Amino acid sequence: MTPGSALTAVISTGAIFGGAAPLSPDRDEAREWAERELADPRYAAAEPTLLDRIARAVSEFFENLFSAELPDTLGPAFAIIAAAVVAVLIVAGLLIWGRPRRVARSRDTATDLFGDADERTAAELRREAAAAASAGEWDEAIVLRFRALARGLAERTLVEVSAGTTVHGFARAAARAFPAEGARMDAAAAAFDDVRYLRRPGSEGVYRSIAALDDDLVRARPALAELA
Repeated sequence: MTPGSALTAVISTGAIFGGAAPLSPDRDEAREWAERELADPRYAAAEPTLLDRIARAVSEFFENLFSAELPDTLGPAFAIIAAAVVAVLIVAGLLIWGRPRRVARSRDTATDLFGDADERTAAELRREAAAAASAGEWDEAIVLRFRALARGLAERTLVEVSAGTTVHGFARAAARAFPAEGARMDAAAAAFDDVRYLRRPGSEGVYRSIAALDDDLVRARPALAELA
């Protein structure tokens, strides 16, 4: 209600009740009556909130942006540019918030181990190698224990084992971390290849040598200077 309408209501009230003659306030009295009327809490409740004003401003901004008069040659170009900007924002959001989860998952479940998918940990591989050795399955025991050795160094982040890493490539990388074990690493890699590709059968002696190498590497400290 405006000050004028408030004043009118007050004057009319005076005219109705009691049959009194209409009031004719002076300027100061009229302003005082209007201020008193507008101080009623129901007028404050009707005022738009800060959130309402912000939403209205944003709505008006976009309305003015897309309803503005544009030259005929600029209209289609503006639509294409706006669509491209939206697409870029969507792609950027996917790259920023979507990619880290995929990268973390690929690191946590690195399954490739010398061309085969294998999610077992080093401890699991060692247990299964020991079980195969107890059964006299030396070929299987050799393959499993060498895989345990490789997975153990990967878990310690000393040597990376990824898709495409060969057995001998791994042996060279491990020798850089443990220079004193270079010859034993080469021999273990050769034994793995011999058994894996049926060049010659495995034996208890070969298995024991790979198991001993694995045990020694677990206790050994890497040459950090060679990894830098």
